[in-house]
Amino acid sequence: MAKHEQAGQGTGSITLNDNSRQLQLELPVLKATQGPDVIDVRGLYRDAGYFTYDPGFTSTASCDSAITFIDGEKGILLHRGYSIETLAENSDFLEVAYLLLFGELPTEQQRAVFDEEIATHTMVDEQLIRFYNGFRRDAHPMAIMVGVVGALSAFYHDSLDIHDPDQRHIASMRLIAKMPTIAAMAYKYTRGQPFVYPRNELGYAENFLRMMFSVPAEDYRSNPVLSQALDRIFILHADHEQNASTSTVRLAGSSQANPFACIAAGIASLWGPAHGGANEAVLKMLMEIGSKDRIGEYIARARDKNDPFRLMGFGHRVYKNHDPRARVLRESAHAVLREMGSEEQPLFELALELERMALEDDYFIERKLFPNVDFYSGIILRAMGFPVSMFTVLFALARTAGWVSQWNEMISEPVQRIGRPRQRYIGYGPREFIPRDKRG
Repeated sequence: MAKHEQAGQGTGSITLNDNSRQLQLELPVLKATQGPDVIDVRGLYRDAGYFTYDPGFTSTASCDSAITFIDGEKGILLHRGYSIETLAENSDFLEVAYLLLFGELPTEQQRAVFDEEIATHTMVDEQLIRFYNGFRRDAHPMAIMVGVVGALSAFYHDSLDIHDPDQRHIASMRLIAKMPTIAAMAYKYTRGQPFVYPRNELGYAENFLRMMFSVPAEDYRSNPVLSQALDRIFILHADHEQNASTSTVRLAGSSQANPFACIAAGIASLWGPAHGGANEAVLKMLMEIGSKDRIGEYIARARDKNDPFRLMGFGHRVYKNHDPRARVLRESAHAVLREMGSEEQPLFELALELERMALEDDYFIERKLFPNVDFYSGIILRAMGFPVSMFTVLFALARTAGWVSQWNEMISEPVQRIGRPRQRYIGYGPREFIPRDKRG
């Protein structure tokens, strides 16, 4: 059943008071299938002359969506109704990508067709490879990703018409398929190593690991434990409702920009340290703490309002309870570190002890500051051999599935309009212009 058939509508009244007048308005209440209902304020300015004021849009629903649902109070994350724990345990990343895009889990035949479509588009135009030479070798991989993904629109002219469902579909397949290739090439370029072409008989994560870490001088042996762990990381990062980068993709798409430009905009937003760089901050914090016997000192610092130190990887803007993705990654971290016998094991043991001590501390318990997905992901990726500069690139790679799903949903939405947030103006009113020679 479509989301509009599931959702209903009611009415509610609101009383507005200011110094000059009092108004009572009847506003529609749009029913949600999960989570809070929403007050429809689209007529508020027309009927009353007011805007709503909501910095950060934390209380504003900007769209209808049937893709992802989060209940932050209960620690629930659902994709098309399936819990993230269930998907991480039973699916792989491409199956989750299919679910996000099309709304249902694929049949065997549908999955075979989907896999073939993805395999068809894993390579990039050979001319695009030369595009990398325009970057400095020490360029940040995210800077390369923003430029190269945006440049795809200069190479694939047959998938730029957003009003053509077939072209939107091809663009979506291309973005999901080519992102691992583009990301691995960004890494290879910064290392001065030759690019490695994709092998379509390999799985999605396995193929990416080969493009990242194989070299012509020796055979590459894939490790199923690492491939599975990376695939799980991709699943856990595939979509997360209307976060900053997803909202950026939707806002760019509302202007009818081409899909490659929209995804490049999402990558740029994700690059911000407040969004996609948190797992790097966790690693830096753990290395600063250094040993288990200093954990108490740093917990005390975190409790001190006058100390700028904060425990990174604890708490989440949305989740006010456990981050369900963190529980899944904790298991993956154990598996990867057992497999690698990694020198990162002490760092992971330090993280576990920090987690234990923090969760026994009343300060963190009262504030529900539980470990989030970033607390473990950085340790796993570092143990697998990824440099810190690639952490956010991997986030972008995985989130592409969610971005293209959200973008397709937005384009198909009947009420979709170009994004145009309002403001509360607090500057000067009309002023007289003063000639330069008379300005005091």
